[in-house]
Amino acid sequence: MFLGTSDHSLDAKGRVILPSKFREELGESFYITMGFRKCVQVMSADEFDHLRAQIRTLPADKALSLQYLLISPATLVSPNSQGRVCISQKLREDAGLSGEVTVVGMDTRIEIWDKAAFASFMEQQKQASMKEALELLRL
Repeated sequence: MFLGTSDHSLDAKGRVILPSKFREELGESFYITMGFRKCVQVMSADEFDHLRAQIRTLPADKALSLQYLLISPATLVSPNSQGRVCISQKLREDAGLSGEVTVVGMDTRIEIWDKAAFASFMEQQKQASMKEALELLRL
């Protein structure tokens, strides 16, 4: 299970250090692909295989769309001796990653966000969740 958030920098080659606890759980090789939001996601080989299997059970048009979005841009990576992994230029561009990033543990996967975009997203989530909670609690 992946938990927690940490801030890191992308180097000039598009590499980022993943926390050691995440790397241990991911194994020697794992996948990086487009995220469900404006980010990239990292999954163990087993989790990626599970995602692929789920996609294959969908109606053909939905499966094809998700294959284009999640399967085709995926890259199998292994961290270097410093624990860095390379994120392809295309994925970095699509997710708006440059400079400072936030690495987010999301239970069975990891997301890598632009630091400012993640802060903005979290603020929006807090506002929406608080409003909904207040309405549900009738406070």
